[in-house]
Amino acid sequence: GRSAPGPGPPPPRPAPGSPPALPRHALFDPGESPVAPLPVCDHYAGVELRMRKSLELQAELGPVFDVTLDGEDGAPVGGEIEHAQLIAELVDSPANVHGRVGARVVPVSHPAFSGMVETLVRRAGARLAYLMVPKVHGVADLRAAAERVDRVAAAAGIGREIPLHALVETHGALHEAFALAAHPRIESLSFGLMDFVSAHRGAIPHTAMSATGQFEHPLVLRAKLEIAAACHAHGKTPSHCVVTEFRHPAKLQEAATRAARELGYTRMWSIHPAQVRPIIDAFTPTTAEVDLAIEIIARAQAAQWAPISHRDTLHDRASYRYFWQVLERAWRTSYAGGPQLPAEVRRAYFEPAA
Repeated sequence: GRSAPGPGPPPPRPAPGSPPALPRHALFDPGESPVAPLPVCDHYAGVELRMRKSLELQAELGPVFDVTLDGEDGAPVGGEIEHAQLIAELVDSPANVHGRVGARVVPVSHPAFSGMVETLVRRAGARLAYLMVPKVHGVADLRAAAERVDRVAAAAGIGREIPLHALVETHGALHEAFALAAHPRIESLSFGLMDFVSAHRGAIPHTAMSATGQFEHPLVLRAKLEIAAACHAHGKTPSHCVVTEFRHPAKLQEAATRAARELGYTRMWSIHPAQVRPIIDAFTPTTAEVDLAIEIIARAQAAQWAPISHRDTLHDRASYRYFWQVLERAWRTSYAGGPQLPAEVRRAYFEPAA
């Protein structure tokens, strides 16, 4: 069983007569900031019609998933700059309702990389949620990408650092996963399953790219775990790879659930609109988890965050932080027609007072 809590630092106590401190303020030490979490689903679209449809779906459901407009796989060969112009137009348009639209550029070594960055940052840098950099071979590639993005942003008078995401899909990137996650400009690392398997020159069978096989091959599992561990060590978001069998919702549901429950991923790629809701649902805490979190947080708050006993189990600030994160994730994954937090919990913790 769990041992009795040690003395540790005393929890913050409100002044006499004041309401108990909110969890987001009480459960973090002075100077410590909770990690700003990303939406649990990252939906990729590269063809114009699908990009526009994706933005419509995001406008309907809310910012419970990101849209990444794809300038790598979505762009015709030789037409990368023109495609970047279209992406910039969409990012900076009224269709970007929630401000959660990013873009994937070509690799740093590609001849069109600088031109794409120039186009996207100059035309839409103020509204880009992030830029995804694929096929990084290590920190040197990431550093070069960040420097290029920052030079263009500075020249364009954009007074913000555009967050960067990176795809870990090469041997070099996996070898430097912890260094990549530690880079201050990185917000998220994604696992690129297909290119990673291909990089093994046939030593990993093609079945390891399937919804089931990607959870069974030891080299693929090792890569996934390294990325997740690196991200959590540095407060970044690990994003799980695609499931290409988009006409098999049960396979997607199982893969998303395993990614969230077994491998520590807090985000996952979608490559078809039908995958968005199942991924969100798989990363949403269960009703039982939410109910338990509500009970523990309410009792802890009433005790001014001192240790409590709940259902014959001792809890202190360490477990309070965990259960608070359950409630935060439930809030972030709430959408019309999907799971919802009780109204009184939303009012108490997440919705500003009128």
